[in-house]
Amino acid sequence: MDFTETDEERDLRAAVSAIAGSFGSEYYVRCAREGRHTHELWAAMGDAGFIGVNVAEEYGGGGGGLVELAAVCEEAGAQGAPLLLILVSAAISAEVIGEFGSEELKRRWLPGLADGSTKVVFAITEPDAGSNTHKLATTAVREGDEWVLNGTKHYISGTDDAEAVLVVARTGRTSDGNARLSLFVVPVDSPGLVRTPLPVDLIAPDKQHVLHFDDVRVPAGNLVGAENDGFRQVFRGLNPERITGAALGVGIARFALARAAEYARTRQVWDVPIGAHQGVAHPLAKARIETELAALMTRKAAWLHDHGLPAGEESNMAKYAAAEAALAALDAAMQTLGGNGLASEYGLVPYWGMARLMRVAPVNREMILNHVAQHGLGLPRSY
Repeated sequence: MDFTETDEERDLRAAVSAIAGSFGSEYYVRCAREGRHTHELWAAMGDAGFIGVNVAEEYGGGGGGLVELAAVCEEAGAQGAPLLLILVSAAISAEVIGEFGSEELKRRWLPGLADGSTKVVFAITEPDAGSNTHKLATTAVREGDEWVLNGTKHYISGTDDAEAVLVVARTGRTSDGNARLSLFVVPVDSPGLVRTPLPVDLIAPDKQHVLHFDDVRVPAGNLVGAENDGFRQVFRGLNPERITGAALGVGIARFALARAAEYARTRQVWDVPIGAHQGVAHPLAKARIETELAALMTRKAAWLHDHGLPAGEESNMAKYAAAEAALAALDAAMQTLGGNGLASEYGLVPYWGMARLMRVAPVNREMILNHVAQHGLGLPRSY
């Protein structure tokens, strides 16, 4: 693996930074507080080809991979404009449809995902399943030329701003009682699909919803890949989600540290700027070290994924490290600013909720530790 970025990667980062920076944190926080989506930023990024940088060129994308998409997520976050739906629309849905979808599904959905004009979000979480995918209760039953879906999905991001949902449903059981899963593309306006807002105190433009499927019918062709192949497809999408989630966390950390460092260089109470004092400088330096380490693991995970190599443990480690780094950076930044760390003028508090969310989603830190203990250390499975 080469740690030196290519000229193309540097140009990509600079271009994303310029676009996201032209909107900035003030725009992002204003949208979040007003409860509206960052449509203008998303459209600008899509028009520049960055939303679909990982989509194949034959479907209108950039032909890149997770290394490039992670760079997009990181640089937008570093400008104070993290785009949460990239994690589900570009990283999960575009990757899964691009890898497993029929030619019909690819031509129907990938061009819009590539230019940003279409969003396809992801629905796997259920109220009673938690991290145990075998307990998924949402079912899909074949009836002639259609599939009929019934069940409930919980904490689904961005369904009010999407054209379709990539739904994980149970299509059977194995001999030992475990679920057989399949994936379906379900348009959000399908009869029988009801969306209910799920109130949360997170300050973010993208909202959470509960989805109720009551005899929702989709054509047989909306099945992604083969019936009962859902586990393989899900894990093909979850690693990209964790990688881009890690990149978003690294971006938020960089944003917080940049704000804090600027303040520490200019704020003077005694004879020198406060950044000259080790009590201020060292926590920021420590947070920067943790941020760079998370960025390295994120890049490694993305590189492995793009080269078709196993990336499960690295993706989990990257996501874990980035969530911790983002929270540590925000905490150090707030402490540096003192009372101003809570002031709206300096805009740090809105990002704390997003960083804290990353400890829980898209996979909680405890399940990451379980994965590393089992697969990295060879310890007995604990759950």
